[in-house]
Amino acid sequence: MQAVRGSGKAEIFAMIAHPVDHAKSPGIFNELFERRGLDSLMVPLTCRPEAFATLWDGLTAATNVRGAIISVPFKTVAFELCASAHERARRVRSTNCIRRAEGGGWHADNFDGVGFIDALTAGGHALAGRAILQLGAGGAGTALAYGLAEAGARHIRLFDVDAARAGRLAALVMAAFPACRVETGSADPTGMDMVINATPVGMHAGDPLPVDAGLLRPEMTVVDIIMEPVETALLREARRIGCRVQEGRPMMDFQVGAMCRFFGIGEEG
Repeated sequence: MQAVRGSGKAEIFAMIAHPVDHAKSPGIFNELFERRGLDSLMVPLTCRPEAFATLWDGLTAATNVRGAIISVPFKTVAFELCASAHERARRVRSTNCIRRAEGGGWHADNFDGVGFIDALTAGGHALAGRAILQLGAGGAGTALAYGLAEAGARHIRLFDVDAARAGRLAALVMAAFPACRVETGSADPTGMDMVINATPVGMHAGDPLPVDAGLLRPEMTVVDIIMEPVETALLREARRIGCRVQEGRPMMDFQVGAMCRFFGIGEEG
C-alpha cells in the first residue's frame, strides 16, 4: 500500500523565490515524491525582499522543514545566513539549496554550475580546450563561469550589461583557474566554439536576441539556460543556421538529481 503523502509526519521542503509563481521545482519534486512513495512535500514560498529575515527565522523555527531551494533574489542573502557551506557556494557567495545542519542552522550548496556542466556533458558537448562566449555574469552566470573553467575551457569571454560585474567575475574565475583565460568583452561570438545565454533575455515574447544571430556559424554550439519557453528565439535562430543547441531544461534535470542527494532522499528515478 502506497504511503500517504502530506501526513503530520511529512518532511517539508520549500522553494523560495520572489516572485515564485514561475517556479518549476515544487511540481518536479512533488512528482518525484509521489513516484517514490515518500511522505514529503515541497511548497512554494515567497515574501517581499525586505521581509526575508522574518521568513528565514520562521523557516528555521519550523523544525519539520528539512531543506529548501533558494532562487532569485535571495541566493546571496541566504548564503550569508547559513552556518556552513560547500566550497562551490563559498566561492560564488551564493546558494541555491540549503539543508538543516546537524549542529543547528543551515548548510549551503550551489548546484547551478553542477547541473549545467553535467547537462552539457550528457548532451555530448565538449568543454575542454573550448573558447566560450558567456552572456551574463549574474548569480547563475557566476556559477556557470566557474564550472566552465573547472571543466577545462581554454578561453571564456564574459559579456554583461554591468561591465564592472563582469570584470570582477573574470578576475575571480581566472585567479581560481589560471589555466583558463577569462576576459570581458563584447557579445560578438566570432571565433568562439560555444555561445551561452545566462541572461533572462529571451524569456518574454518580443525580447531582442542576446547576440547578433547573423554572426553565428554552423560549427558553433549555442546554449540557453532559460527553461520557458523551451525553444527561445536564440535557439530557434541557431537551429536555423545549423548550430548544435542545448535547451535549459536539462540543466534543471541534473540539478534535481544533485539536490536529491544533497537532501538525502537519493537520486531521481
